[in-house]
Amino acid sequence: MELRQLHYFLEVAKQQGITKAAESLHISQPALSKMIKALEEELGMTLIVRSNKTSELTDAGMVVREYAKKIQGQLDDMTTILNDLTQLERGAIHIGLPPIIGSLFFPNVLSAFHKKYPNIKITITEYGGAKVVKSVEEGELDVAVAVLPVDDEIFNIYPIVEEKMNVVVPQEHRFANRKSIDLMELKDEEFIFYHEDFALHDIIMEKFIQAGYHPDILFKSSQWDLMAEMVAANLGITILPDSICNKVKNSGLHILKVNPTIPWNLAVITKKEKYISYASRTFIEFIQQMHDSI
Repeated sequence: MELRQLHYFLEVAKQQGITKAAESLHISQPALSKMIKALEEELGMTLIVRSNKTSELTDAGMVVREYAKKIQGQLDDMTTILNDLTQLERGAIHIGLPPIIGSLFFPNVLSAFHKKYPNIKITITEYGGAKVVKSVEEGELDVAVAVLPVDDEIFNIYPIVEEKMNVVVPQEHRFANRKSIDLMELKDEEFIFYHEDFALHDIIMEKFIQAGYHPDILFKSSQWDLMAEMVAANLGITILPDSICNKVKNSGLHILKVNPTIPWNLAVITKKEKYISYASRTFIEFIQQMHDSI
């Protein structure tokens, strides 16, 4: 059974005759009659009784008409929804965000996107940076924001932020009169550090190892504001990105540039060879267009 057969059958039922239906469908009367005959033979039942110039539905024909209407209605709904998706009149996006990144940049981004595309439903999953990347690779998330580097053989990478990390110390710290600091000079310091499931943990730890030592970690946290407050309380020092340092409102802190430079670059990532919805692709383009305001 073909959908076209049901479509033609519905038109015959509507027009109550083969001749008018053929005219409406812009096909020949013999071709339409043959199509209806083939449908009846496939079902093993007579659907239409032809008499004079009209055609009447049999009981079986009435049943087929009702189901054909439902099928046609579902097809119409599917077409409408697909059109809506391509026009971004509706859709859904599931985004993975590390907590530190989400609180910094994305309230404004999401607000602007929602105003432009109010019917797109956005679901946010907060994971540490390492878990966000793994979740995209395993297919749990379609789109995520990650700290670079990530494997460009596995992921499509759309850069959005390029920053550097800074050392944050208390105002009364012995380095508080400095503008910059070498990583080697921090060997004897106690650190407020990132949890292991955060990408920054491995990135910064690698820099320490390259400098020839493992840092003395006093506390671990996933909240940049808490990390800053612990430094202000003279519990240790930490390393935070430019954007976070700019948000810290505490006169008890001093910011130093660090040598060698520790980059903090962010990108939207998707898994290669995986279908990404139209809504998600548009969200990625939207973020890239807002690059300067992120």
